[in-house]
Amino acid sequence: MTESVRPTMSPARFGLTEARTVDHLRAAGWWLDRPTEGSEPVLVALSRCPDPDLALRGVDRLREAVDWPALDAVLRADVVLRGRLLAVLGSSTALSDLLVGNPDLWRSLVDPEPVSSFDLLPAVADRSGADAVRALRLAYRAALCRIAAEDLAHVVEPDLPYVDYDHVAGLLSDLAVAALDAALDVARRQVAKSDECRLAVIAMGKCGARELNYVSDVDVVFVGEGDLGVATRVAGTMMQVAGQACFEVDAALRPEGKAGALVRTLDGHASYYQRWARTWEFQALLKARPVVGDERLGRDYLEVVRPMVWTAAERENFVPDVQAMRRRVEEHVPAGLADRELKLGRGGLRDVEFAVQLLQLVHGRGDETLRIQATTQALAALGRGGYVGRADAADFGRAYRFLRTLEHRLQLQRLLRTHLFPADDDAAGLRWLARSVGFTGEGGQSEARVLLGEFRKRANQVRRLHEKLFYRPLLQAVANVPTEALRLTTAEAALRLSALGYAAPDGALKHIEALTRGVSRRARIQGALLPVLLDLFATTPDPDGGLLAYRRVSEALAETPWYLRLLRDEGLVVERLATLLGTSRLVPDLLVRAPEVLRVLADTSALTGFDPMTIGNPLRSTVSRYNDLDRAVTAARSLRRQELLRVASADLLGLAGTRDVCVSLSQVWVAVLQSALDAVVRAAGPAPARIAVIGMGRLGGRELGYGSDADVMFVCEAVDGATDQEAVKYANSVVERVRRLLSAPSQDPALQVDADLRPEGRQGPLVRTFESYRAYYAQWSELWEAQALLRARVVGGDEKLGARFVEMIAPIRYPAAGLDAAAVREIRRIKARVEAERLPRGADPSTHTKLGRGGLADVEWTVQLLQLQHAGEVSALRTPSTVRGLRAAGEAGLIEDDDATALLDAWTLATRARNAVMLVRGKPNDQLPSSGRDLTAVAAAMGHGDEEPGEFLDSYRRTTRRARAVVERIFYGS
Repeated sequence: MTESVRPTMSPARFGLTEARTVDHLRAAGWWLDRPTEGSEPVLVALSRCPDPDLALRGVDRLREAVDWPALDAVLRADVVLRGRLLAVLGSSTALSDLLVGNPDLWRSLVDPEPVSSFDLLPAVADRSGADAVRALRLAYRAALCRIAAEDLAHVVEPDLPYVDYDHVAGLLSDLAVAALDAALDVARRQVAKSDECRLAVIAMGKCGARELNYVSDVDVVFVGEGDLGVATRVAGTMMQVAGQACFEVDAALRPEGKAGALVRTLDGHASYYQRWARTWEFQALLKARPVVGDERLGRDYLEVVRPMVWTAAERENFVPDVQAMRRRVEEHVPAGLADRELKLGRGGLRDVEFAVQLLQLVHGRGDETLRIQATTQALAALGRGGYVGRADAADFGRAYRFLRTLEHRLQLQRLLRTHLFPADDDAAGLRWLARSVGFTGEGGQSEARVLLGEFRKRANQVRRLHEKLFYRPLLQAVANVPTEALRLTTAEAALRLSALGYAAPDGALKHIEALTRGVSRRARIQGALLPVLLDLFATTPDPDGGLLAYRRVSEALAETPWYLRLLRDEGLVVERLATLLGTSRLVPDLLVRAPEVLRVLADTSALTGFDPMTIGNPLRSTVSRYNDLDRAVTAARSLRRQELLRVASADLLGLAGTRDVCVSLSQVWVAVLQSALDAVVRAAGPAPARIAVIGMGRLGGRELGYGSDADVMFVCEAVDGATDQEAVKYANSVVERVRRLLSAPSQDPALQVDADLRPEGRQGPLVRTFESYRAYYAQWSELWEAQALLRARVVGGDEKLGARFVEMIAPIRYPAAGLDAAAVREIRRIKARVEAERLPRGADPSTHTKLGRGGLADVEWTVQLLQLQHAGEVSALRTPSTVRGLRAAGEAGLIEDDDATALLDAWTLATRARNAVMLVRGKPNDQLPSSGRDLTAVAAAMGHGDEEPGEFLDSYRRTTRRARAVVERIFYGS
């Protein structure tokens, strides 16, 4: 068929129906009587836009405003720009105006990397007045356009990544904070004497919770110190600048509302909330978050108000007040709009938010995991904690995200604040909204009908769950417990649990009900055990956590026939289990996967009667029986879990010393590593190389903690005529496979093999031959590497090769001539840099167990300096153990006995504290808790349960302070 008689094609095929569509397409170069070459991907993308005609009109306007050939070329070739730009043009007239008015702005949508942070300060640098407002408005709108483009792009180009509501809301909140920061910068430069005051801006509401809309007020509270008159002028100017450029800044949530002072001191806020605040104000404070201004003042504000937030539920009529407030909000919605009002209506967003906040405030008094600002995250935490059924939490969360997404899309159209769902007869509005969230017609229904059905379903779901959770009466759960001690009314049972020390008695009642529900034999045994366990848990640092952990363990072991029988017949097991579960979060996680260790709790000798040096032998023996690699590693993990739980139990019960714990953990790690290496070597077949594993760091010193990585180096040597290249290649494949197997995702504490202490660090080869190591250390070795080698020890693989390696490095780590003054200065310089750079931001150096003053690093570096200086002459210093090295230094007269004792006491205390934090929190952390139940639990785990937690902290600081004084004299020579 010739070109002249080829049939034409209608643009309607691509959803384009307006009268001037063909003119716009031709002007863009995308159409003659059908799509031009290369334009079809663009037209297909247009067809997926929420409003294809609106998108095409936007393209036509852009064509006249920008360098169209350049933009057209990118649109045809780049799916990222195509998806982002057309999605914005087909969704928002306001953002289309922005793009047309700023011809180069489209280029910001080309970057394939997602936006992650915002800095609007450069836009207002050296600007003031109307000039600053204009610059800030453009920068803010440009960033808003970028967020919207990423949010919508997957609708137009399905291959582009989907961006969920939580991420978008977080980005919008971060952008708002950046705008506040820029506005505050402008205000400080415009207000005279602004340096005479401190001002902190506290975000409230959705900005505080990082769940902001596209168009919303930003609620704030101001805290000031110094000249409050100046602070008030700065705050007012900031609000004016941000309001003119970006969004209204609303300070009505401050004490006394709009009638109150705009800026108050910290003491003024504290006094108001202690004496005058109403229930709703504590509910508002739930989402308070310092965002800009004076960081310390913001933190101090939170420290003042947070305790009040989490005791607000104790106020008289607290729950009825919150419920009444929700009803008042609902009553103010016009009757004709109640079913369409996404935010305030029945089944709307406020139904979810009020229910979640009430549950948080009631149960969060004792459960810190509920102290979360974002609604979706708090709802997930409520589900995890058992305060909301998992299915209900999931349904509530999905419905909330759906409604918030609809709200976002509606606001994007014209960048106006709206929460009104389209009317049933608004076919065009419903169709646009449905397509903007990715809905298509199905089952003969239009997009609009599908959207309507989903909206009504979600709204009804929200209302049902709101009424179920928000107006839930207390259950008579305790009546199911067949004991006189707990045969009480629900209110009486809650009071008794409170008196015992349970912070969330309602949550405890739910656990009791779950454990005793039904008339089975299991329920009867639990009914008999629980009165004893409740009293035992009450003596632990965390009764609520203990009872929750006990419920978890009981549910996990429900089908284990001997579990309850053991508890019923062995009183010692019950006592020890209560102590463990009420103190540690690590133990219950391990216990549900290694329940056989429960039997050992009844036998002290079985729990503690082991030689730490041989603890790994049974593990290696068992694993060696498996030829299948995966089964071998699974067996190694299982046996490690058992030993880890047994050691942790003995530790928490005060039955194991620090040395036994550290050596046991180190030897278990060695056994797992060696077993995995053996299994991989067996599976690999004939080996062209021998491999030795050299333990470094705490592994080399047999001083591992519960959360420590395994620092190692790998040495290989060719055998049977193989070349060095073949040996290294083989060894690399074996080592990489071992590391992959051990670091595979698991619910157990991590098994990370860290080889960063090898020559050249991360930049160096993972495996070297023996001769390569020799050559490197002879020519290139640096001082820090000699220091690292002080703790080197053979831990796996070929023992002879490992022994030769250790012999080879002896002159390097134990230099015969010691260290000259320059080397000592260099070590001191490196240590000082570590102190300055590695301590985490915000950490308390007086209670950071690793890098804090008088902590592990201080003691270890001091011992290592003495070793480098004197181990060439004093053979007793040639040990990878910090403790043995310290004792040898004392015996050799290199340090005074009192100094050695001070360092040893601090090292032992910091090691125990670091282990205790891991046991208590269930995850590695080098920082001692500063307060709360975690601190109480850490103190109890270290045998200080009879004293106030603050006394334990004071004791820790005194011990490490004495050690630091020794370090200053011996290490730094001061």
